[in-house]
Amino acid sequence: MPDQTVIRVGTRGSRLARVQTGWVVRRLEALGARVVTVPILTRGDEGNPQPPRLGSDGVFVRELESALRESRIDAAVHSLKDLPTADSAGLSLACIPPRALPWDVFVGRTARTLAALPAGSVVGTSSIRRVAQVRLVRPDLRILPVRGNVDTRLRLLDEGRYDALILAGAGLERLGLAARIDEVLTPGPVAIDSASSPAGEAATGFWPAIAQGALAVQIRTDDAALASFLAPLDDPLSRGAVTAERACLAALAGGCLAPIGAVARARADGGVSLTACVLEERDSAVSRIVETGFAPPAMGGAPLGLRIAERLRDRGADEMLARMRQRWEQSGQ
Repeated sequence: MPDQTVIRVGTRGSRLARVQTGWVVRRLEALGARVVTVPILTRGDEGNPQPPRLGSDGVFVRELESALRESRIDAAVHSLKDLPTADSAGLSLACIPPRALPWDVFVGRTARTLAALPAGSVVGTSSIRRVAQVRLVRPDLRILPVRGNVDTRLRLLDEGRYDALILAGAGLERLGLAARIDEVLTPGPVAIDSASSPAGEAATGFWPAIAQGALAVQIRTDDAALASFLAPLDDPLSRGAVTAERACLAALAGGCLAPIGAVARARADGGVSLTACVLEERDSAVSRIVETGFAPPAMGGAPLGLRIAERLRDRGADEMLARMRQRWEQSGQ
């Protein structure tokens, strides 16, 4: 970029968003850019008391995308898990930096693991996916919604309103709060390491949200100069993994709030492995279907995501998601 050019980078106003944007800004400045950070208030940051609804993804990104299209900013930094999988007209993901910790984590007030919580303990989470997974392994716990930014949620925990929280580990690490993590909730060794596995319960743990732990820098598609400048920040391994996960989510038409979890990993041979699950609460019980697959280097992540989604659909994923959508709409949760 020319020395006189200033890159205007848009960010949400939350502390976590500003920290994430600051990480990107420092790397742009290291490349010689002059950067101005522009705070953008998004609908998801307005303190709306309404709970999340299946199909209502994108609440944290629409205003940032509008600012891009209107040329009020030149780039926007997003948590990639918040971005809808559908292409945004006129906008592109110029870079996906190296992915941080993708897993959910357990933060306790007294107990240090999910298994150690006494029956009847109160766990705070507003994620449909997390609610289902907690109920799957600990149906004896009470799960209540918790809203607000990370600092607010931790304060409510410390005040005794909850006995534990389930949070994204990457956010705590980026905020310098890794010491608050008591247990890292992973899908298990099969989901992480295997190229393939039989259909069914491939592992017993937690699947994270699609693209959890990854950032994305979004720009206008026609800004070729900025795209070229941002290229050194892109991590091909992280991009390949999240591309597989997002392709799977898109094929399932789930949206970022749906009870769908996945994790993809770049392999040493250049291929990509992907495990995805769909969860459903029904008749006071939770069911789950899991599929795992592998793509050789020549295939790429997107076809793998489509293939895994098709396997899940063959096993009833569409019907499960439809029932879950109806359940949550009727309950008003």
